[in-house]
Formats: sequence, C-alpha cells, structure tokens
Amino acid sequence: MARKKEYIEEEVIEKAMELFWRNGYEATSVRMLEKEMGINQFSIYSSFGNKKGVFLKSLACYRAKAKVELIDKLKNSSGGIQSIKEYFYDFINFSKDSTRTKKGCLITNTVNELGEKADTEIMSNIISFATNVKTLFIEKLESNKLKTPEMITKQANYLMVSLQGLSVASKMFDQKQLDDFIESTFENL
Repeated sequence: MARKKEYIEEEVIEKAMELFWRNGYEATSVRMLEKEMGINQFSIYSSFGNKKGVFLKSLACYRAKAKVELIDKLKNSSGGIQSIKEYFYDFINFSKDSTRTKKGCLITNTVNELGEKADTEIMSNIISFATNVKTLFIEKLESNKLKTPEMITKQANYLMVSLQGLSVASKMFDQKQLDDFIESTFENL
C-alpha cells in the first residue's frame, strides 16, 4: 500500500524553485533539495523521479508565478508599447525575492548556466515560455497600425534580447542604471 504524502507538493516545489533560482541547476544537489524542501530523498524520487523532475516542476511553478505577476497584466493591458515598458519595470521587481536579493530570471539564469548542454525537455520549457512572452510583445506592438509586420517582428526580437540583457543586468546594477536601460530601450520604438 502506498504511503500518504506528508507534505503539500505545491509548497515543497515553491521551496525547490527558490533554491534553483538562487543556486542554479548544476549547483543544486539532491541533498540541498532535501534540506530546503523538508522532505527526504525517497520522497523526492518517489514524487518527482529525480532532480530533473523537481526542476521541471520548479519551472512550471516559476511560469505560474510569472503568469500571475507579469504575463496576465501584460495580456490584459491595452497600452501598446507602454504596456511592454511596464512589463520591463514589473520584471525588475519580480526578479527580487522578499529579502530584495537580486536573482534575475530563473529562465535566463538556466539558459546562461546550461547553454548548449541543456536537456531538451528543459530547453523546450524555456523556449515555450519565451515564445509566449514574444507573442504578447507582438500583440502589443501591433496596436500601432503604422508598423509593418516586418518592423513588428524585428522590434519584438529586439525586446526579447533586451529583456534577457535586463535579466542579467538586474543581478548587478542599481535601480538608476536599470531605469536608464529601460528608458533607452523604448526611446526608438
């Protein structure tokens, strides 16, 4: 007979997500996950399969948090380019934890850490998330009827690369520098 879980999965995954977000995938061991999540190794393997399984659930948790705190606001906004600019500012706040530690973006951090050696399932999750954000950027850019489809695609690509740069910069630069970056990014759109 299967044992009853003595933990709430969403809570332990939230803890694991925070650990991966702070330390990265490679530097996070199963022992560290045990301690952070407050469950034993057997429970980790039984519930999630392995460290990768915990990480994939952590990415899903991150995506859900981003959806509530960032994506939905952008999706429901009717401000065109200004909506995207607000997303950039909101992202800065999202990338800090409750102690105001600068963590950047879990997605960007993972790409920077794993690069070409990233597992295909992990990369598929990351690409799906980025594609969703880019699609919303395109929708907001299309509100300007003077822009051609080619210009919109080019600007959406520019904004995606800028957002990745902002993610890395948010881990080391002060708010004034980040504000200047965001303002400069949107001057010519």
